[in-house]
Amino acid sequence: MSRVFNFSAGPGTLPEEVLQQAADELLDYKGSGMSVMEMSHRSSWYDDIHKKAEKDLREIMNIPDNYKVLFLQGGAHLQFSMIPLNLKNSGKADYFITGNWAKKAYKEGAKYLDAKAVASSEDKQFTYIPKLDESALRSDADFLHITTNNTVYGTRISEKDIVCLDNVPLVADMSSNILSEVYDVSKFGLIYAGAQKNMGPAGVTIVIVREDLIKDTDSLVPTMLQYKTHSEKDSLYNTPPCYSIYICGLVYEWIKKNGGVAAMQKINEEKAKMLYDCIDNSKLFKGTVEKPYRSLMNVNFVTGSEELDKKFIKEAAERGIANIKGYRTVGGMRASIYNAMPVEGVKALVEFMKEFEAKNA
Repeated sequence: MSRVFNFSAGPGTLPEEVLQQAADELLDYKGSGMSVMEMSHRSSWYDDIHKKAEKDLREIMNIPDNYKVLFLQGGAHLQFSMIPLNLKNSGKADYFITGNWAKKAYKEGAKYLDAKAVASSEDKQFTYIPKLDESALRSDADFLHITTNNTVYGTRISEKDIVCLDNVPLVADMSSNILSEVYDVSKFGLIYAGAQKNMGPAGVTIVIVREDLIKDTDSLVPTMLQYKTHSEKDSLYNTPPCYSIYICGLVYEWIKKNGGVAAMQKINEEKAKMLYDCIDNSKLFKGTVEKPYRSLMNVNFVTGSEELDKKFIKEAAERGIANIKGYRTVGGMRASIYNAMPVEGVKALVEFMKEFEAKNA
């Protein structure tokens, strides 16, 4: 069976080259006589994998030396709790509510501190990025939390549009757009991302945190939920998700080989333009997001008819265009065009959209 073009929002598609290398090394990793899945996390074999993955991530993201890179478990969801538990000082935090996951982070944060929604786009079903006024931000907040890309609704906060106070750490959930465009890491206090959208398989979450934010927490915070625990042990306090980290390391190598994050961004912009141009020039398909705020990673569109949407999804699958169904709160279709989605996949989708419109408009 030939591979499909997998437009899933997560777990998302991985580079075929990475999957092939993993397959080649599955039974015997570089002469070790073992799979990475079987290795002790204390072995020299795995230690090399672990250190190289961190080194390559630091290189492609240009992570400053005063930041720690942590490979954690529990998904981005667990970070909704770990962040307030670890960064709590004044007991206040500001949240920029631009989508499903931003709202979940805010609700979880409110369990542990005085969480303030400084702006929200929920009034229009998260179809835009609201203007964030500096006057709404609290200078004594422990952090400002943003979500740079909204996987469900398909909106994006580009670096130039980020508003924050110099003395308040900026925390960003980059789960669905990390490594897809260039961000200056030094502008953030903490960046986190679940791997399963743009880096690797589910099981590991990347946390990039400025060293001054890693401190002793309240004694009631569980040991495993303290950044200090993992920082002091180089993410090896307990058995890490070794195989997921190994695949992430292969993806980082693949990005380096293909020109780095800036090169990824250029290709992603081209892919997104191709798809949005098709939508904008269509009489059948319509985008669900206001144009200035469109995501480069998750493209939502509808026909306006549930029946036609279902027909499109079914026929797309028959053409090898898989996992195009939209999230339940949005409906229609969603094409997730992460780094590993080749240009050919987007071209195949656009071609099918035009054929479908010709037959059904």
